[in-house]
Amino acid sequence: MVVLSGSGARAAGPGGATARRRAPRWPAVVVLVAAAVLVGVGVAATTAALAGGDGPAVVVRTPDGEVLASVPLTGDRFAVGYRNSVYTTLAEERYRVLPDGRFELVELAADQVAVLEEYYAVPGAPRPAPPGDRRDHVAEPARPAVFDVLNIAATDLGERTLYVPGADPVPIWRLVTGDDPTVLLEIER
Repeated sequence: MVVLSGSGARAAGPGGATARRRAPRWPAVVVLVAAAVLVGVGVAATTAALAGGDGPAVVVRTPDGEVLASVPLTGDRFAVGYRNSVYTTLAEERYRVLPDGRFELVELAADQVAVLEEYYAVPGAPRPAPPGDRRDHVAEPARPAVFDVLNIAATDLGERTLYVPGADPVPIWRLVTGDDPTVLLEIER
């Protein structure tokens, strides 16, 4: 028997008789679509909650405004860690969020005292960091610095990382995908 294309008959599969047409399984399709919608709504709600919809968040953006990360603040502190290019060791700039949404550099931390004394030229002697600190030494900055937006280069060399208490570290340098490593860090309410 010859079956012409479009005749409505179905050819036999390998090793079998002519295949029968299955009845549509609409209930299964409806259930799958409903499940996909519910999962999407759940993901959107979780993302909104993590982005700190009810409170301030530290937001990292590209210069053209694309949000790379948004981490809710549970307090008023956060830090930006990096690998110092001169000393090739880890250091941090630690900030306190002000009531108006700006943020102030309040502490410097590093694994090597030289980063604090020579690179940052802190006014006093660095002191040992308290137990449980990520870095070995801490000091106050030489001058007050308050920011609306912090412009940083998130390069592979610098390994810029955002630290917010209660959240996982955010390796900013891994989020940059284009040729321009510039990112803008700000507080969003």
